Amino acid sequence: MQTDTTRENSQGSDSNLDLSATAPGQLRVIKRNGTVVPYTDDKITVAITKAFLAVEGGKAAASSRIHDTVARLTEQVTATFKRRMPSGGTIHIEEIQDQVELALMRAGEQKVARDYVIYRDARSKERANRAPAEDTVQAHPSIRITRADGTFAPLDMGRLNTIVTEACEGLAEVDGDLIQRETLKNLYDGVALSDVNTALVMTARTLVEREPNYSFVTARLLMDTLRAEGLSFLEVAESATHHEMADLYAKALPAYIAKGIEFDLLNPVLATFDLEKLGKAINHERDQQFTYLGLQTLYDRYFIHKDGVRFELPQIFFMRVAMGLAIEEKQKEDRAIEFYNLLSSFDYMASTPTLFNAGTQRPQLSSCYLTTVPDDLSGIYHAIHDNAMLSKFAGGLGNDWTPVRALGSWIKGTNGKSQGVVPFLKV
Repeated sequence: MQTDTTRENSQGSDSNLDLSATAPGQLRVIKRNGTVVPYTDDKITVAITKAFLAVEGGKAAASSRIHDTVARLTEQVTATFKRRMPSGGTIHIEEIQDQVELALMRAGEQKVARDYVIYRDARSKERANRAPAEDTVQAHPSIRITRADGTFAPLDMGRLNTIVTEACEGLAEVDGDLIQRETLKNLYDGVALSDVNTALVMTARTLVEREPNYSFVTARLLMDTLRAEGLSFLEVAESATHHEMADLYAKALPAYIAKGIEFDLLNPVLATFDLEKLGKAINHERDQQFTYLGLQTLYDRYFIHKDGVRFELPQIFFMRVAMGLAIEEKQKEDRAIEFYNLLSSFDYMASTPTLFNAGTQRPQLSSCYLTTVPDDLSGIYHAIHDNAMLSKFAGGLGNDWTPVRALGSWIKGTNGKSQGVVPFLKV
């Protein structure tokens, strides 16, 4: 079996950031150290060729059959990604290796595929045993960040580039390089990590007037902050990229339900749902639909929190509402998924009280209440009390004061005259 590391780094061994990696409409590859490089066919060709040579020996290098097979498999792998992302996008290196493995199996090259799988597993174990000091970080030459515990770490330009590239993915007329350049102008040595995230958001936000699509970019950059806040509180991960949420949402949902019930914020009945089934139904791609104002409003007013920490992520928010709406249904998981798909796709949006309260300990879902105020003092003040309690749980109010006697009307109990409804409206 070959020991050459070309197969592991089948997409780009150059550690310098290639500006073409951020060009719109292009396929890009996220390497394991977080850097983003352009997608190229030739690296895949080299990797597949080495896999064949490892099985059939060095003499196979001159075989026309091997050359034709490698070319065909390379074309299949590339066609798969272009079909998935016709407007360009970002692919993790592991996804490329998965496709190479699948292409070998489909072509009937089981021995080569087996060797490829064994090689990947061996390299994975090597990386797991590698000392942290050997891990590659594309550090900024002069800027360090201050962690929450007060220690310093280099500003990881690779991850910064990944987050910005993901934020610009699929959007026309936006410039990820511009966002990074302007953000770096606002950073200094020893800057807090949270301030780095804030600088990214504020930089993109200032560009919204230039191009409306920057509103989506700003929301996606804000999403990175939300993910770090929520996932770390739930002890699922310290942070995550958008693509990593494809797996992490399913893990975060049961952790969120458990925390919410523990803090007496969620209805314990939510724990009786099949959370594994619901977790698999969550579509992380719908996080990309938010504009900045929409996501910031949800964060400020709607997401469930504990001691100021928002641990409810956007898709979990929609799933919590859906579970609350389906809680009395016979097939509650299926109905919850139906509600979730309606809400998270923005095809339908529930009213504010429903978004606030569904699935919580006080599931008050109605938006408006119409009441009639009776013509006696105890009834009037009882109606005011009811208004206060309804308003507490996000209900809109409408009162019919018609029965209350008019200004100047005789009051039998006191032999006086009524002051009308105005004094009571001022309470």
